[in-house]
Amino acid sequence: MEGEKKTTYFGDRLIRSEKKKELVQEVFTSVAGRYDLMNDLMSFGTHRLWKRYVVEKTGLRPGEAAIDVAGGTADIAMLMAKRVGDKGRVVVYDINRDMIEIGRDKCMDGGVVGNIRFVQGNAEEIACKDNTFHCATIGFGIRNVTNIGMALKEMRRVIKPGGRVICLEFSHPRSGLLSKLYNIYSFKIIPNIGEIITGDRGAYTYLPESIRKFPPQETLKKMMEETGLFKVRYYNLFDGIAAVHIGFKV
Repeated sequence: MEGEKKTTYFGDRLIRSEKKKELVQEVFTSVAGRYDLMNDLMSFGTHRLWKRYVVEKTGLRPGEAAIDVAGGTADIAMLMAKRVGDKGRVVVYDINRDMIEIGRDKCMDGGVVGNIRFVQGNAEEIACKDNTFHCATIGFGIRNVTNIGMALKEMRRVIKPGGRVICLEFSHPRSGLLSKLYNIYSFKIIPNIGEIITGDRGAYTYLPESIRKFPPQETLKKMMEETGLFKVRYYNLFDGIAAVHIGFKV
């Protein structure tokens, strides 16, 4: 694959690139059933506010189309589906079947099914035609991708001219004190919560490690610009604990 590196990081471990997809699959297969609960516990529910913020930034209107890459349990997709209405459509695109099943069940339970479609696939090779969607989102998924640049290029490819690519991800706090407190919480407390709730301490040891290895806000902004996205900007949430990056396709 063009631009693919031979090695990459899985948390703090340097591994061969082709191995990361398998390891990420194992993580999400293990935690899928408790994924939403863990998100609520780890973020004290604020991840839901962040996702609503993302959907506000999509600019989607009734009748339009959107894709949520690494959309798993469909939180963002359900919000976008309500925004585009019955005449619009939303695709949840995720590599992990267990996460897709959780998302599909959630949509059925919530009565949001008519305009959402679930597709299993790799973010680096999105199985959709060029210029299909008005917006492409990815929430807390881009750091799990082996080749971030390829995933961003694919998201840009499948949106229409004038469309937006929006990335919500854990990031790097601007405050030194907050960063230290956040590291203590992430590395000392989150793995314990993960072990109690999911029985998989390793998955929630990987989480903070992957956040620490993820590019800072300015670097991700430049990566998006290098894919051909324009007017890229980002918004720090909770002083940079998370960030929303937005870029436009001309």
